[in-house]
Amino acid sequence: MTSLEIIRSFPVEGGFENAGRVSSQVKAFLATLDFPKDIIRRAAIVTLEAEMNICSYAHRGHITIRILPHFITIEAVDEGQGIHDIELAMKEGYSTATDLIRSLGFGAGLGLSNMKKFSDTFRIISKVGKGTHVKMLIHIPKEFHPRKTRHASAKDGMGEEN
Repeated sequence: MTSLEIIRSFPVEGGFENAGRVSSQVKAFLATLDFPKDIIRRAAIVTLEAEMNICSYAHRGHITIRILPHFITIEAVDEGQGIHDIELAMKEGYSTATDLIRSLGFGAGLGLSNMKKFSDTFRIISKVGKGTHVKMLIHIPKEFHPRKTRHASAKDGMGEEN
């Protein structure tokens, strides 16, 4: 693992042709940095769910992963239809998926709830007709923190003071 900040951004186009590509790249990249398997699994799950939502509901978007010594943030930003009712959309099983999306085996209504479930901190902002911004944070267990780090700030990775 590294004590430096690493930022990688991945474009995601709407449609299913490349669905899963970004989450596979994130998983492989984290493995090269010797992250614990559980952290890699959780990051891959939230990335895949975000990626599938972009492919299903947006024209395009991007996913950015930011790695710091004590946590990983994953942000998904899209230019899509936006979410009318975030509280309702967060309920397991609620879906606005089209018949086409369902016929492909997606749209079970678990994407947002899985993103929340597999991240330590979850935030979502959406504007109807504009798009959605999801930010997730996964803490890295203390035993995997680098011994010497540059402590840039006392922020929790979500823009708030601890």
